[in-house]
Amino acid sequence: MPSLIHAPWHPASWQERPARQQPEYPDPVAVERVLAELSSLPPLVTAWEIERLKTMLAEAAAGRRFVLQGGDCAERFEECRPDLIADRLKILLQMSLALVYGLRLPVVRIGRFAGQYAKPRSSPTETRGGLTLPSYRGDLVNRPGFSVPERTPDPKRLREAYTYSVLTLNYVRALTEGGFADLNHPENWNLDFARHDALADEYHRMVRAIRDAIDFMEVVTDAPLGDLERVEFFTSHEALHLRFEQAMTRFVHPQGRTYNLSTHFPWIGKRTAHPDEAHVEYARGLANPIGLKVGPDLSPSMLMDLIRILDPDEEPGRLTLIHRFGVEAIEACLPPLIDAVQRSGRTVLWMCDPMHGNTLTTDLGIKTRHFEHIVGELERAFDIHGAMGSRLGGVHFELTGENVTECLGGARGLEETDLERAYKSVVDPRLNNEQALEMALRIVRKRRR
Repeated sequence: MPSLIHAPWHPASWQERPARQQPEYPDPVAVERVLAELSSLPPLVTAWEIERLKTMLAEAAAGRRFVLQGGDCAERFEECRPDLIADRLKILLQMSLALVYGLRLPVVRIGRFAGQYAKPRSSPTETRGGLTLPSYRGDLVNRPGFSVPERTPDPKRLREAYTYSVLTLNYVRALTEGGFADLNHPENWNLDFARHDALADEYHRMVRAIRDAIDFMEVVTDAPLGDLERVEFFTSHEALHLRFEQAMTRFVHPQGRTYNLSTHFPWIGKRTAHPDEAHVEYARGLANPIGLKVGPDLSPSMLMDLIRILDPDEEPGRLTLIHRFGVEAIEACLPPLIDAVQRSGRTVLWMCDPMHGNTLTTDLGIKTRHFEHIVGELERAFDIHGAMGSRLGGVHFELTGENVTECLGGARGLEETDLERAYKSVVDPRLNNEQALEMALRIVRKRRR
């Protein structure tokens, strides 16, 4: 039974606890030098933005908003390109437009980008042809190629990750605040392939209906509607590499609280969600809203321990539970957890991650996911929450704005033979732009039913 008695928190108190999923660097002095530099650099986000997101997450938990969180499974340095960033933003805007129109709720948009450079691995090493090397842990740590130089953890990559995060976030902000997201011109978000897609008609009907509504309101008010040219976007990533996260942790005097200023919304992964260990210890003292991945091996009693540790003051918007079970396990695993939270009287935001529990491997050894399994888990999540008087307030997807072929199924019925045509991910398979938009439309249809 874990102890819930904690010593006073500070940004380095996690170092007194067991820490999983941390890389081993051959040169500790070089690591300290890079971390010292990072700790003196400007933050990526502000405490005011973080507090704004926390308010919005509290409203989502109360049923007044819906959360869309999506992006790459693992960002690559080489993919910090304006076209890829814009396409990723386009598909999230398209999805959120469909959700706003269909659910009649404001949507909170959170991107898995500008910092999602580290990945947990099931084994610290990988063996090929008799050669054993460290596992690829994301571009924050090492490179995916299978050689000693590529797989050796390199502290200079910590500094590079900061730089690429700044570049990505700067471009996202320029786009969202500079007219790219203008609701008066949603046709600008069209991805080229969608013009020939079976989903295009449904999407364009939504666009026309929204444009008609805007035109009507502007006639009624005899003035342009304000703030339609801008949307708010927030960033998120798994707070996995604790030395890097600590270097980006700052005390903010006006708020009188300590924030991780590398992201608005850090989350704790399923592999590191242990009440007495380092990742939970680090997160418990932050003022950020915290996401917690919830999997089939988490018991109701351990979940309640984690909730009490991470949200001791029952702060609105503080804690989001992101459940990920798989289509076959959700009906057995989710209800006991919902029941435990309801009996405690606590309020959390529930989100569904229907991606990670539905990963499979083909006969050729290719990791993939099937679109219908993803939809199936998501639809069952809505049903279970509804039947228990709970509320599913958001969704969490691994997706890309590119027309990749990594997940099976969808409107074009991708099959195993299609996977090798445009499989680009080096870690987990992602929904492509077509499948992602179809997913948003399926959510709308489910909620309307």
